[in-house]
Amino acid sequence: MTASSTSTASVLSLVADDMREVDAVIARRLDSGVPLVGQVSRYIISAGGKRLRPALLLLVCGALDYRGPQRFNLAAVVEFIHTATLLHDDVVDESTLRRGRATANESFGNPASVLVGDFLYSRAFQMMLDAGQMRVMEILADATNVIAEGEVLQLMNMHDASLDEAGYLRVIRSKTAKLFEASARLGAVLAGAGTEMEQACASYGQALGTAFQVIDDVLDYDGNAGEMGKNLGDDLREGKATLPLIAAMQRGNTEQRDIIRSAVETGAVSELDRIVAIVKETGALQVTRDAAAAEAQRAVDAASRLPVNAYSQGLLQLAAQLLARRN
Repeated sequence: MTASSTSTASVLSLVADDMREVDAVIARRLDSGVPLVGQVSRYIISAGGKRLRPALLLLVCGALDYRGPQRFNLAAVVEFIHTATLLHDDVVDESTLRRGRATANESFGNPASVLVGDFLYSRAFQMMLDAGQMRVMEILADATNVIAEGEVLQLMNMHDASLDEAGYLRVIRSKTAKLFEASARLGAVLAGAGTEMEQACASYGQALGTAFQVIDDVLDYDGNAGEMGKNLGDDLREGKATLPLIAAMQRGNTEQRDIIRSAVETGAVSELDRIVAIVKETGALQVTRDAAAAEAQRAVDAASRLPVNAYSQGLLQLAAQLLARRN
């Protein structure tokens, strides 16, 4: 276990009891008269992962001293929405591996994955009503819509070697960071925090989610497939121009740019070893890590506006340790 994962575990231990309550809600709300629904849902939810999005909601609730039961319900909602996006993403990306094991679409087929993803979205919206707050509905409906837009935007950007950093970040902030942002904002809303505190929590979530994804994109070229639980070069195969590739094309010579551009446009991974070398030679990994560092610092600044307690310190620690992430 790396130092980073140990530190993350120590932060998540602050909400370990709460997460057990969330797990109970998840198990109860996955109940369906259609066996395949529960089977596919449990398969992907039980695959592991840090459950950062529901944990983020619970940590913000702790930092703002909210102890009501709705935190369990909405944390489960966030996890359902995230799981639905994973099911759909893996179908679109034709992925075969997630967290070290076969994806749901690989195990159950594309139709089952898409339809169970739809079930999780609809179940999440049923559960939102339990909160009895229009603001909660507004946040989650907006987040779900923005995530869908981000997925379509990413699809449009496939095999586009001209994508720049701004376009890349737009996809990340829509597709990945939006649910982090919504999770943190929901914690503030449940706690009855004012507008400024709600915005600070939302800014924290967006920055943390952005940094998380940027580092993930670094690891596609600087990670170990066994540690990552995914195939190195997957993004390239899918024609995604992530920031390491964008920075390498900006900094490389004509030959290096042409090699990367061709690979993005065709999705060919025959030159993967050469491309990994180019990414490292041009300093693109450091450029990408610097971009993640800027987002992590933005998260730290936002979390510093919360009341000082163990939970807000945990939020600070999550942001600070992100740069040491190896898987």
